[in-house]
Amino acid sequence: STDDRKGNQRKSLYINTCQSLSKSSILFLLLCLSSLFGFLFQRLRFTFSDSSFSLRVRVEKKMPAVGGMAPQGGREYPGSLTPFVTVTCIVAAMGGLIFGYDIGISGGVTSMDPFLLKFFPSVYRKKHLEKSKNEYCQYDSQTLTVFTSSLYLAALLSSLVASTITRKFGRKLSMLFGGVLFLIGALINGFAEHVWMLYVGRILLGLGIGFANQSVPLYLSEMAPYKYRGALNIGFQLSITVGILVANVLNYFFAKIKGGWGWRLSLGGAMVPALIITIGSLVLPDTPNSMIERGDREKAKAQLQRVRGVDDVDEEFNDLVTASEASRLVAHPWRNLLQRKYRPQLTMAILIPFFQQLTGINVIMFYAPVLFSSIGFKDDSALMSAVITGVVNVVATCVSIYGVDKWGRRALFLEGGIQMLICQSVVAAAIGAKFGIDGNPGDLPKWYAIVVVLFICIYVAAFAWSWGPLGWLVPSEIFPLEIRSAAQSINVSVNMLFTFLIAQVFLTMLCHMKFGLFIFFAFFVLIMSIFIYFFLPETKGIPIEEMAQVWKAHPYWSRFVEHDDYGNGVEMGKGASKV
Repeated sequence: STDDRKGNQRKSLYINTCQSLSKSSILFLLLCLSSLFGFLFQRLRFTFSDSSFSLRVRVEKKMPAVGGMAPQGGREYPGSLTPFVTVTCIVAAMGGLIFGYDIGISGGVTSMDPFLLKFFPSVYRKKHLEKSKNEYCQYDSQTLTVFTSSLYLAALLSSLVASTITRKFGRKLSMLFGGVLFLIGALINGFAEHVWMLYVGRILLGLGIGFANQSVPLYLSEMAPYKYRGALNIGFQLSITVGILVANVLNYFFAKIKGGWGWRLSLGGAMVPALIITIGSLVLPDTPNSMIERGDREKAKAQLQRVRGVDDVDEEFNDLVTASEASRLVAHPWRNLLQRKYRPQLTMAILIPFFQQLTGINVIMFYAPVLFSSIGFKDDSALMSAVITGVVNVVATCVSIYGVDKWGRRALFLEGGIQMLICQSVVAAAIGAKFGIDGNPGDLPKWYAIVVVLFICIYVAAFAWSWGPLGWLVPSEIFPLEIRSAAQSINVSVNMLFTFLIAQVFLTMLCHMKFGLFIFFAFFVLIMSIFIYFFLPETKGIPIEEMAQVWKAHPYWSRFVEHDDYGNGVEMGKGASKV
């Protein structure tokens, strides 16, 4: 009819207009973002010393140095990076494999047709039989997202329980619980015949991840010499990225297995990293901090001497004992977190993991094959693109290991944030230009697909040397001993909560927000970069038990800290009063 033709013409005109605007917006966004890039970096003054290549962020008078360098002149404990510590931290960091393997395996499995046909037939029909023209919405299914996101809700709950176990029984036991629970969950998923078995397995996997993510970063921070704490702690994030890469590679090859049972190998393969952390937790020594906390001082001192590689550890040992005694007087560490003097640490424990998830990285990593498939890639191409991003993730994390104790935490945070902001905006403009609002790109040119993957890889690289490792490192190194386990549980819980929420709503958001989803995440990247610029002090090169002095010297956070809260650089005073 005439009305239908007019309606179709109006719709076609609307779609063409949106696509034209999206194409022209690419240049506009690039110009705006390059101006922003230049403005922010104009305000950073880089000064290099011959000996330490230290990075200082100096801010003009209108913007006081609220995030500048940590106070220098703190205690320098004797000791070096011994082979014993190196091997111990490498083994402990393997705890990140279980988290990374799960992130990488989920998206690949949910893009395998035999898996969808067996457990999520409605998604399979939408993908193949109904021939939906809207690529944005082909995976939009709440039952499918529950499969992915249920793990993170379980991890949130277990991380709260893990705090008590970590504090009273040591870091090793929490790591052991994490490995065993993950092992059982992987076994159930590998042999699943019904969808409820998948959910039960995912919940057990999540319980295991909650224990591991709560204890491993603490273990690494306490075991490492302060000069190398950043690099050794980032070993946890490196293991996560290696787990993601291994999972992506396995998905690519297992998807080609004839008979359609490759997904069982992908899910069951999680038993391998689970066995690594389980066996590793049995042979690892506990940290001197944990031994002192549990009253075993003689063994703790001997362990500290072994860890540092020197006999003269009296000064560091006495500081650890003093902090432990203050910690023992704290009857309610969870309640103590609400004290005014812990406001800086509590803020970081909540906002850093919150912002880390709102970079959108887990959307890219555990939905990578689904995402690439949704923007026009074939199944094999989608899985291979996920492998490519996994390789970039690992390599860029190695950059962070090299640079975190040279350039500092703030520099990596800020550079990574700017780089992610640019890439997300460009990807949004590129997808919008090709897909428009109806999600029907037609044939996707090869050069176009390469451009999209290239900018996603640059985005992944930015995250991998900034918010990825530092999102775990910084919270684990800023907490005083008396609230350390409780605060780390808050950190993990917030991380898992927002990972769960984003995983649960991502496919629906992609369906409704379309290419605007990337603009959504880019907005939060801008906010979090501003937050880091003003409120995060530099923690590079500060002994973990001296970290309290950082907040005293900060122009903003110092208002929450009284001088009497700290004694001789160790958390004492008011925090030691029984609550």
